[in-house]
Formats: sequence, structure tokens, C-alpha cells
Amino acid sequence: MEAAKPSNGRMYRPVDLARRHGLSAQAVRNYEREGVLPPAERTPSGYRRFTEVHARALSAYLALIVGHGHAASGDIMRAVNRGEIDTALRAIDQSHGLLHRDRETLDAVETAVVTLVGAEPPPQGRAAVPISVVAHRLGLRPATLRKWELAGVLRPQRDPGTRHRVYAPDDVRDAELAHLLRRGGYRLDHIATVLRRVRDAGGAEALAGSLSQWRTRLTERGQAMLTGAGRLAEYLDGRPQPLRALTSDAKTTTLSE
Repeated sequence: MEAAKPSNGRMYRPVDLARRHGLSAQAVRNYEREGVLPPAERTPSGYRRFTEVHARALSAYLALIVGHGHAASGDIMRAVNRGEIDTALRAIDQSHGLLHRDRETLDAVETAVVTLVGAEPPPQGRAAVPISVVAHRLGLRPATLRKWELAGVLRPQRDPGTRHRVYAPDDVRDAELAHLLRRGGYRLDHIATVLRRVRDAGGAEALAGSLSQWRTRLTERGQAMLTGAGRLAEYLDGRPQPLRALTSDAKTTTLSE
């Protein structure tokens, strides 16, 4: 990647960009070194000189973090700075897909709450499944489910013959709910308490409160993704060559033909 050229002639020190966002100057240097920001020009004495392009890149990265998290946002920005726009968009699509899955899971859990509060237990129409099936369904490792069991979150039965864990429909429901609450930032001890009340069909209020809070977080996360997309679009629009060269060349070819 080539160093970004100033679009308006204004140059910034690391501390100048840091002050805008309440960061340290070292954090800005680290972002550039990690590829989150495009390479900066250096003065003859070796000091970094940032431009408005870097300012927009930093603004985009910090906005993306709120909706996509640090890891995905870093992958998105590095892909953009390499000129791999499709790769960046694919990472964004994956985050949106995960958000959509969380919404679907939340809807399913809320439906389950209505059933749990009723006098009759939910129907047991499906066969029990091994831990590997549940782990694959949730995108987790079996070791994570075992950890949750040790924390009192899950209570799968054991096959009488093999002594392997088996998850009945209620156990799968508990695992899905635990996964949802875990992604919402809840501690395992809190999740264990919620699930105990779910099993007893006497803690609907606590469960409803948790789900309501998580739905609010999903809404905030979706809105943050919109903000991040806007900042990223501003950064892309202001990027110098070579990222915009492909578009320009395509237009030139079309006109010449």
C-alpha cells in the first residue's frame, strides 16, 4: 500500500488525530502499524504525517467497532486499505447475518417463554442429540458447552449405555438461550440463574427483563452498523488512487468504446 496523500494539504500528527476521539497518540500509531489506517508519510526525521484520509479512516474504524466489534472492524479496514473491497463487504455481510440470526433466536426464545409460563410443559417431539450437534448448531466448540455445564448453565442428561452427553429439546433450548445471553455480555452465573428460573417456570419476569434488554442492544447494534456504514462510505469516497482507479478505468473504457 502506498502512503495516503493529503486531499486538502492539511497534515496531522498522531496526537492531533488522537485528541479527536479521546485516544492516545500511541493507539493511532498502532492502528497505522496494524493496517487499520493506511500507511502514513514520514518526515525526514521519521515522524508520521497523517492526512484527512487518515482522519476519515480512523472515524470509520471507530464507528464500525460499535456495530461489528474490534476483530471484524479490523478485518474490514485492512481489506479496504489493501483495495479488497469485496472482502470488506463480505465481512460486513457476515456481521449482518449474525445480527439477523440473533434476532431470530430472540424471537424463538420469547415464544418459548410463553410456553414455559403455561401450565403444561413444552412438547417433547424431537429426539435427544449429542453435544457435537448442539455445538455445530450454535457455532461453538463442545468444550464451551462443557464449560457452561460446569458453571451450572446447562444440565444435559447422560446416555445410560455410553455415558455421553445427550441434549433433549429443552436442553437445546437452554443452550440457545445461554448463547444469546452470553453474546449480550451476561456473566455465566447470571445466565445460570435465569435458566434455573426458566426450568422452574417461575422466573418469567427475570427472563423477560433480560430479553428486553438484549432486544434493545440488538437495535442499538443495528443502528451502529448503519453509522459505521456511513463513515466507511465517506472514507471510500475520499480514498485516493489506486482504490478508485478501477472505477475510473472502467468509465474511461466505456467512453472510449
